[in-house]
Amino acid sequence: MKALVIVTGGTFDKEYDELRGTLSFGKTHLTEMLKLGRCRLKTRVCVLMMKDSLNMTAGDRGRILAACRRAPESRIVITHGTDTMAETAAVLGRGLSGKTIVLTGAMRPYRFGSSDGMFNLGSALSFAQALPPGVFVAMNGLVFSWDDVRKDRRLGVFTRQRTQAR
Repeated sequence: MKALVIVTGGTFDKEYDELRGTLSFGKTHLTEMLKLGRCRLKTRVCVLMMKDSLNMTAGDRGRILAACRRAPESRIVITHGTDTMAETAAVLGRGLSGKTIVLTGAMRPYRFGSSDGMFNLGSALSFAQALPPGVFVAMNGLVFSWDDVRKDRRLGVFTRQRTQAR
């Protein structure tokens, strides 16, 4: 089995710019993370964009959808910013079939050392191998269907969409 990892940016890949005191993007950390995690799954890493998900447009989401459709791999992990991950998952969920797509992200940048990114990446790769075709969001050991997920901004966690109605 081989999996594709599509990089779109997000907190995973943010760096701290000491001169400006801001977070910005350089190169992706995914190859390093896979190596440090001793990943034995054959992967292909494709850097599609390096964007904060708050700045993603409908066109960006269209590019992600097109990349998934074009990919020969049927198992795909997408690294994505957490703020609009559920929106991108919905675009993919409505527009794809026959592939297993797992979106994941991090609440803290990988370079900060206490990031949840390594755990989330490993979980997403595992979920991508084990789940049936569909679109999912994997964060902090949990997996959600694209049509039943939201980010609870108050708590800083992902939860089921339908729990909001209860």
